[in-house]
Amino acid sequence: MSVLFVLRHGQTEFNLQHRVQGRCDSPLTLLGVEQAHAAGRWIAAQGVRFDRMCTSPLGRARSTLEVVREELRAAGALDLPPVEAVEGLEERSYGPFEGGPAEDVPSELWDPGETLVPYGGEGSVALRKRIVSAMTEIMLAPGAETVLAVSHGSATLQFKRAWEHLARCPQDVYLGNCCVLVYEFNRETREFVNTAIVNQALCRQR
Repeated sequence: MSVLFVLRHGQTEFNLQHRVQGRCDSPLTLLGVEQAHAAGRWIAAQGVRFDRMCTSPLGRARSTLEVVREELRAAGALDLPPVEAVEGLEERSYGPFEGGPAEDVPSELWDPGETLVPYGGEGSVALRKRIVSAMTEIMLAPGAETVLAVSHGSATLQFKRAWEHLARCPQDVYLGNCCVLVYEFNRETREFVNTAIVNQALCRQR
């Protein structure tokens, strides 16, 4: 059974300012970097060797992955695979609301359903299809037995909701910055089974 680790990026300046990020970008805060280090240490403690390391092309995701790679190297992993930017792991497009106050979005920020579509944004149906397709393609690559993929809050939420019916761990869990979701992937059925969700508070304790 192949294993996928899904990591949300660390806290950003826009997170602190309650501004909509989507496809625009914002740097990690000092806390965001600390969260990435903590997540990296937790991942390193699992003793896994990654065959692929994929990330959304957006800067906050790439920066998070680089910090995690630092922690893995510090733990003795010297043969890390190259970083692969995968467009399918990008965050939802919020259209004209990107960069503005979160309260201006005319629906729930992380799961607005199809409310954003008339404004040129990406609906939840399309996002779920995109993120599932991207993760599946990543895991079907030859030799991809253990994979780390760095993505975003709304995108990760839609991926989680696509597979909640198969999950073997509680699903009513907030996906905090640098949370880690662990999935088993069945190549024959192309199904993902969520076995753990580890939030930043737990990363810091272990």
